[in-house]
Amino acid sequence: MIGKFYNDFSIFVAKKITMKDLMGQAIWDYYHDLNAENLLTETSISEIDDLPVSYLFRDFEEMNLIEQKALELSVGKTLDIGSGAGSHSLYLQNEKKLQVLALDYSPKSIEVCRLRGIENAICTDVLQYSGETFDTILLLMNGTGIFQSLEKIDHYLEKLDALLNENGQILIDSTDILYMYDRDEEGGVTVPANHYYGEVDYFMHYKLDTENPIKWLYLDFETFKRAAENNRFKIEKILQEDDSYLAKLTKTST
Repeated sequence: MIGKFYNDFSIFVAKKITMKDLMGQAIWDYYHDLNAENLLTETSISEIDDLPVSYLFRDFEEMNLIEQKALELSVGKTLDIGSGAGSHSLYLQNEKKLQVLALDYSPKSIEVCRLRGIENAICTDVLQYSGETFDTILLLMNGTGIFQSLEKIDHYLEKLDALLNENGQILIDSTDILYMYDRDEEGGVTVPANHYYGEVDYFMHYKLDTENPIKWLYLDFETFKRAAENNRFKIEKILQEDDSYLAKLTKTST
């Protein structure tokens, strides 16, 4: 299906994990016309799905409404976390003439970003990055995935707060995946008893290899709102598209 999980992959490699960089290899192969094959993705609650690598190179007109709205709202010096093949950064740099830093933990993805003309691109874990602050921080294609689990949200929001200018904004999207769980005859939903239902294990396959699994977090808006406010952010839902949404976080006055 080209569905919710299709929008998860530029952040896939933004966390410091031991990985084979299959996403980066696919991006590299596609850019260099080296017989790239579809990526195969799955989670602990979903079946295997095809992801054409060309999707990661799409233009603004091919992006979904949430992505387009986030790019339209981006202003000033911008940090694109989980830049992947660099499509968001390229649009902001070339069309909106913004100063952009593309950040990803995938070495080959960052190499392709540079080859595509992104002037500032860095391969690192966002938790390890420091030295600059930004007017806009962008986390798209299920940006909350980077948090991994509910218990780690505070840690990541503290880091994002440190990277954000005083009057800056964080533009981040997610999906409420409650719809993926079974409902009983009375409409009740059966969810895991031992963890939040949006916490899943994520798997990726490319050619004959399999990436090491990662933890991935989908957040319903109300849960995200409580976490954001607990970390002294004001949060606003900017756009809703089916079960997915775009949120804007800003610092509250102290």
